[in-house]
Amino acid sequence: MSSPNIKKVAADSNVLLSAISGRAARKVFEVETLVVITTEHNVAEIEEYVPYFAERYGLAPGLLLDVLTALPIEVYREHDYAAQLPLANQLLGYRDADDVALAALALNFQIPVWSNDRDFERFPTGVFTTATLLRFFGL
Repeated sequence: MSSPNIKKVAADSNVLLSAISGRAARKVFEVETLVVITTEHNVAEIEEYVPYFAERYGLAPGLLLDVLTALPIEVYREHDYAAQLPLANQLLGYRDADDVALAALALNFQIPVWSNDRDFERFPTGVFTTATLLRFFGL
């Protein structure tokens, strides 16, 4: 999906893990006009994988969690997107149940997903990879 006016994206765990690890995804947060949102489910998933990323990149787990807390991300609870869970489950539940909450959030706000996960290909509200967002915003 390409759009001349990207204002908000629903961020998947994989891109947020990349961002807190200091990878290219971190640059997306330099775009002051872009609102990044995610779910409590995704934050819990990130916290679960922090030890692996810390070891992989030689960083302290506490530092990664501090960076996560400092990122300008709006985090939503399930009740904020619960009405979209059945459709999200129908679209992605058979591929990866961990993607359903984020899919429901994106459907609820009618915004694209920011993910490097192929499970979101052909998602109704669109999907942007980190590379696509970086190109789009000239970063």
